[in-house]
Amino acid sequence: MAIVSRETAHAIANTEIPTQFIWPDDEKPTPDSAEAHLHIPTVDLADPMSGVKMVREACTEHGFFQVVNHGIPREVLDDAIRYTKSFFSLPFSEKQKCMRVAGETSGYSNSFTGRFSSKLPWKETLSFHYRSVSSDVCRYFDATLGPHFVGHGEMYNRYCEAMYRLSLVIMELLGMSLGVGRRRFVDFFEDHDSIMRLNHYPRCQTPNLTLGTGPHCDPTSLTILHQDDVGGLQVFHNKQWLSIPPREDTLVVNIGDTFMALSNGRYKSCTHRAVVNSENARKSLAFFLCPSMTKIIRPPEELIDDEASPNGGRQYPDFTWTQFLEFTQKRYRSDTNTLSAFSQWLTSVPPINPMK
Repeated sequence: MAIVSRETAHAIANTEIPTQFIWPDDEKPTPDSAEAHLHIPTVDLADPMSGVKMVREACTEHGFFQVVNHGIPREVLDDAIRYTKSFFSLPFSEKQKCMRVAGETSGYSNSFTGRFSSKLPWKETLSFHYRSVSSDVCRYFDATLGPHFVGHGEMYNRYCEAMYRLSLVIMELLGMSLGVGRRRFVDFFEDHDSIMRLNHYPRCQTPNLTLGTGPHCDPTSLTILHQDDVGGLQVFHNKQWLSIPPREDTLVVNIGDTFMALSNGRYKSCTHRAVVNSENARKSLAFFLCPSMTKIIRPPEELIDDEASPNGGRQYPDFTWTQFLEFTQKRYRSDTNTLSAFSQWLTSVPPINPMK
């Protein structure tokens, strides 16, 4: 039997990761993807009208842009990162108190081991709902983690309120850019059932073998991403992976599948992923704007003109957010074809890539 030296054993221990986290060769990150950047427009919300054209061009091409002068105080953004770091620093036994149940959207998840057995993401998350009628963020933290975490609930409630107000400003921009008026989508999302997600991407011994989040399009309507100063977001555009580095006081916005359906395919929900590194852990907060559960996703009549539509007529069938959310949680692992697979399933055709 060969004897393994202490140095060799130490090297192995620091380079190997469990096989469930190793992604196929054609999906693994490459060093050059971190070097190339996706140049997305910066919309100054101090003068939102100046951003209408930029938003239209970005959403037609890839669905990503960023906003500055968004009105969210610096201390709110800093507190959000600080409290997120505090939560993920808890012992696993504490985080386990709010463990996510299979098929549910709220709760703590450690690498999604409860849902999948391969291509696991190198991350842990905490998700919870933020609704328009009565916010229960504080109650959620109190009920799952106990009264000592009421402060977390209060802080995240303030953060969600600010993000929701910002999302309506962005919806005004999207409405104007699509020519349906500034109130059309604002009114649509006055009743909503949005999702807040905290992400922690730990340092990884071999980041070239795994991904923090695999390639996917967000099934939600709109995502507002707040990153710390550790990069990791990448977008697939023009057949290559391009990074969007974090910028201080800037929030990244992207279109989700539900809004792509609401725009009748005019605006794109672009494939993106998160990579990890061996030097620094990364934190991010994603606010997902979602309609109310029973709201019917149907584009405005102005966007169903046969000549103006990309392929003529309706691009997707009517559906509710409840149907789409359940599809992604119970039937299908979200990827780059989620909306197409859902549309086929909804019309009684088996999905292309059913979740295993």
